[in-house]
Amino acid sequence: MSEPLRAGPDTRITLHFAVRLMDGTEMDSTYGGQPAAFVWGDESLLPGFERALLGLKAGDKRSVYIEAAKGFGAYNPDNIQQFREDEFADGMTLEPGVVVSFRDASGAELPGVISLIEDNWVTVDFNHPLAGRDLTFEVEILAVEQYVPEQPVNIRL
Repeated sequence: MSEPLRAGPDTRITLHFAVRLMDGTEMDSTYGGQPAAFVWGDESLLPGFERALLGLKAGDKRSVYIEAAKGFGAYNPDNIQQFREDEFADGMTLEPGVVVSFRDASGAELPGVISLIEDNWVTVDFNHPLAGRDLTFEVEILAVEQYVPEQPVNIRL
């Protein structure tokens, strides 16, 4: 009988996961829904989360502490920006907690959360909502499969 395939390079992993704050508050989960799948190294998972899966096989369950720096990074006060209220589109809902999309210099979407409105100024926080937070990453590995990238087919006529 051969050894089961383990999560690592050249594998596709299917799993259920939950991300929780240290007080137990669940921030995201696939339990009770569709499982998630990714190819090792495809950058769909943060490195700290991916490293926590290294060596796991189908059927394994693990709960891992992920410190802020290895999760969503440190909270950066430089990511707080202020805008005049009149810089926003007329009729746009401006209140704390509203997510607003901006474009960075390269045209990529950059979401920010309104944190304060005061004296015609809108304060927007561009930190990830989980930045600066230590987390618990709970996983259940459903399948680990060999991943072979599709090779282009050259047909000569």
